[in-house]
Amino acid sequence: MNADVYDSLMCRHHNGRIWLVGGTQESATLARMIAQEQWPCTVSVTTEAATALYPSAPLLRVRVGKLDAIELAQFLQAESISVILDASHPYAVEVSKLAIAAACQYQIPYLRYERPRLDLISRADHPNFSDQGRENSQTYICLDSFDTLLRSEILTGQRVLLTVGYRTLLLFQPWQDKCTLFARILPSVPALEAALAAGFTPDRLIALRPPISLDLERSLWQQWQISLVVTKASGVAGGEDVKRIVASELGVPVVVIDRPAIEYPQQTSDVATAVQFCRQHLTPSKL
Repeated sequence: MNADVYDSLMCRHHNGRIWLVGGTQESATLARMIAQEQWPCTVSVTTEAATALYPSAPLLRVRVGKLDAIELAQFLQAESISVILDASHPYAVEVSKLAIAAACQYQIPYLRYERPRLDLISRADHPNFSDQGRENSQTYICLDSFDTLLRSEILTGQRVLLTVGYRTLLLFQPWQDKCTLFARILPSVPALEAALAAGFTPDRLIALRPPISLDLERSLWQQWQISLVVTKASGVAGGEDVKRIVASELGVPVVVIDRPAIEYPQQTSDVATAVQFCRQHLTPSKL
């Protein structure tokens, strides 16, 4: 489907829809606001479980499953998409790149809604940190990638809690005999299968869906005698603020894998701005 075909399509369909790239709590909030405005919207998610996040509304529908470039072209046409609001997870790089490419190719207005990020307490320029840093309850170390972490010796001999998502657990399989690894995963069959395939035994896994309370987070670290935590820069929605508090209380260093660098055409962390973007670009007949 080329741009001319898409433009022709949109001329015939005056009730263009929003494509809300979903799967996050923020996308659920946006979906509720869009439903209140009674704008047509199709939310895309990758798992059936994620559909429970979204309200039941006459003009809101949810599509389950990953999209590749060919499927996306068909999806845009079938759904008469006229606006793209990307509220996917900060680490869901592929779907964001796909949405940006489609927006450019078919000249569809695109906005990235990025969950607000917390300022780092401290930043490490070197992949290792000193013994003094280990004892500093405020140590919060930012690394640019999992590769940087795994090429260092940070994990060696530690009791490590991984809160990084099940898709990355396989990267840590070579470290199973160099440190004691624990992981918190989502309560789903794919997550459990991925963790077991990465060499985690059942006694070193806990399946919980965020948000995690402060008391539960603290208790888990103490129960497993965690000496180091590895997480993502996922903001408040990902429980990063809770981890900081527990790290400060218990004196446990936290290694943060920074968000992937993507050049978004335009971006906001303000929900009202995202809603206004949809209002601005939807066809007048829906306003």
